[in-house]
Amino acid sequence: MTGNYRWVIVAAGALMGCVAVGTMFSLAIFLEPIAKNTGWSHAGISSAMTLNFIVMGLGGFMWGTASDRFGARVVVLIGAVLLGLALVLASHVQSLLAFQLVYGCLVGIAASAFFAPMIATTMAWFDEHRSLAVSLVSAGMGMAPMTVSPFARWLITAYDDWRMAMFLIGVGAWILLLPAAFLVRNPPAAALAADAANEPQAEGAGMPLGKVFRSPQFLVLAFTFFACCAAHSGPIFHMVSYAMFCGIAPMSAVTIYSVEGAAGLGGRVLFGLLADRLGVKPVLIAGLLIQAAVISAYTLASDLSQFYTLAVIFGGTYGGVMPLYAVLARDYFGPKIMGTVFGAATMLSSIGMAFGPLAGGWAFDAFNNYTWLFIGSALVGLAAVAIALAFPPLPRSDAERLQPA
Repeated sequence: MTGNYRWVIVAAGALMGCVAVGTMFSLAIFLEPIAKNTGWSHAGISSAMTLNFIVMGLGGFMWGTASDRFGARVVVLIGAVLLGLALVLASHVQSLLAFQLVYGCLVGIAASAFFAPMIATTMAWFDEHRSLAVSLVSAGMGMAPMTVSPFARWLITAYDDWRMAMFLIGVGAWILLLPAAFLVRNPPAAALAADAANEPQAEGAGMPLGKVFRSPQFLVLAFTFFACCAAHSGPIFHMVSYAMFCGIAPMSAVTIYSVEGAAGLGGRVLFGLLADRLGVKPVLIAGLLIQAAVISAYTLASDLSQFYTLAVIFGGTYGGVMPLYAVLARDYFGPKIMGTVFGAATMLSSIGMAFGPLAGGWAFDAFNNYTWLFIGSALVGLAAVAIALAFPPLPRSDAERLQPA
């Protein structure tokens, strides 16, 4: 039963990640209908997304710490209640400021309640195929642009009312997330004991948190995560605009983003399998190097086929590397403070995600093209590679330590 139920945990985590991320990013679908209906500025409505990233970073750390202390089920249950409530409330607000606070802050804090706690719980259930399991949970988030966003567009068209569409998505979030939250449970104590006996002692296990956050293991992990997200967030956010700038038709330009999302699903599974076989660090470093190279290659793209080719590589790579940071966090610091450590690293990654779109917009305003966005992002990507090369050696098992040199 234990061996089978762990895949229920994976499925629940993937579902919750899909709904949480999908509802947050559906703001892009609501942007034009809200602006036309209310007269609010596009910049004012879009600023709610910037707030989402900032609040998600802080929330990820808070919820990760809470899951270490109280368990993941309590955390994701609270997140499920808050997420549906935030969307229902946002559908009724009458001022831009209220919308920014409710959607930007409350949706952000609710959506952040799922990633770090469910990743930590999933890894506690697995002693083998851990990288693959984490990648499958993360793949749920990759499904968001292909599920929640089209559903939001269909509701807006069907009701011709963005408020009703957002209200129904909030109710739908409750319907899906609340039952899924009750499926979340900790692994049996016997399995945890066997896992602790079989895996190598993490170097950071038992450290005070203050020392953990100053340790080379955490600093390299967190700043690699930050640089990785800062490198790809700008190109992701501005990809459709850049393709149109290069002469690609608007509808075709949108499909490039869809291709990236689909490739990200395959990349998560592929990188998870490779990490289980070859080790997490070499796969992560190789992925970061490919990411930097393909970002720079976008400056040479000129037709749709070239954009599609690069989108497959880019989407597969950035999607594939993201779950690997969680695996490294557990390997370095052990399961007891996994939620706290990974939540803190996620906080820095969210700041990186928020930085990229702003930097890309500034680059276009300053130079009237996107060339410097992609060049700058590629350089940040190379910085992520350089930081990752400084990862300290992973702890070795007792059997490995007994092997002759």
